[in-house]
Amino acid sequence: MERANISPGFVEDALNALRIKGIATAPYLAAAGLPPVVDAPVTNGQYARLWLLIAEGISDEFFGLGARPMRPGAFRLMCQAMLHAGTLDQALKRGLSFLDVVLDAPTGRLRQQGGAAVIALSEPEGAPARPAFAYRAYWLIVMGVACWLIGRRVALKRLDFACPAPADRLDYRQFFGAPVRFDQPETLLVFDASYLALPLVRSETALRSFMREAPANLLVRYRHDHDIAAEVRARLEKVAPQDWPDFEAMARDLGLSPATLRRKLRADGQSFGAIKDELRSVLAQRLLKGRQSVAEVAGALGYSEPSAFHRAFLKWTGQSPGAFRRLA
Repeated sequence: MERANISPGFVEDALNALRIKGIATAPYLAAAGLPPVVDAPVTNGQYARLWLLIAEGISDEFFGLGARPMRPGAFRLMCQAMLHAGTLDQALKRGLSFLDVVLDAPTGRLRQQGGAAVIALSEPEGAPARPAFAYRAYWLIVMGVACWLIGRRVALKRLDFACPAPADRLDYRQFFGAPVRFDQPETLLVFDASYLALPLVRSETALRSFMREAPANLLVRYRHDHDIAAEVRARLEKVAPQDWPDFEAMARDLGLSPATLRRKLRADGQSFGAIKDELRSVLAQRLLKGRQSVAEVAGALGYSEPSAFHRAFLKWTGQSPGAFRRLA
């Protein structure tokens, strides 16, 4: 059963996007499976449904909190822009640039200070700071995708908000699992710079699955290094594809029954086959960029026939391995 861990305050923050436009909130709450008055925590799924309904209702995936609307579909394009960046550093820069173009403000910049990576948000000169919810939504979008791209949690060191603390809202201080300070000179998110060099491990196939679960999956990115899908992925990454265990052997290695492992993977929005496809796709692209022949890559991935690899690669990326190798 999904745990209710999104505070009523964040529901109210989201509903304000409707109230500002004079739109009644009750139909949106009902459509999301929520009561007319939300006075208890809600699940990630309920909050995600509300987010999607509001985005559709006001034609803005950013709750009307940017200088310009983030039109529905923009989030998907941002993920596609970041997907093949190579490293987290490059992906974050692409994502921030994309949001700059779409939102106009706030503007995000990535910099390094000593051993820390800092994402700083700024407003046009003379403009007041936005409400804390705007910056929380920004961090949720950017860091949720970042964690997914590298397949692990980015442990945050500190968050600064250049705005007053919302009254009676300890949830802002608890949500990110890091120290939060308000009324600061800059709006900042800080983490260890070593994360920036990490390679991206996701594929086009994985992106399609990710988008089917968004935005609910953004709300759990900060604990996804503890999920069963991450454990399966980590075990597979330690051995060559031709030596990968089958599903029953993987379940035994994890101390689970096949039925339990299948259920846990489904709860994470994953399957054993999808994880193997994702890892094969990433490895195939890396080897093809390294100038190995298509036949050599097919063998390294455990395919007995290059034609089978050709069909799989076409399914993963939408292009043949030969075409990808020529363009790499």
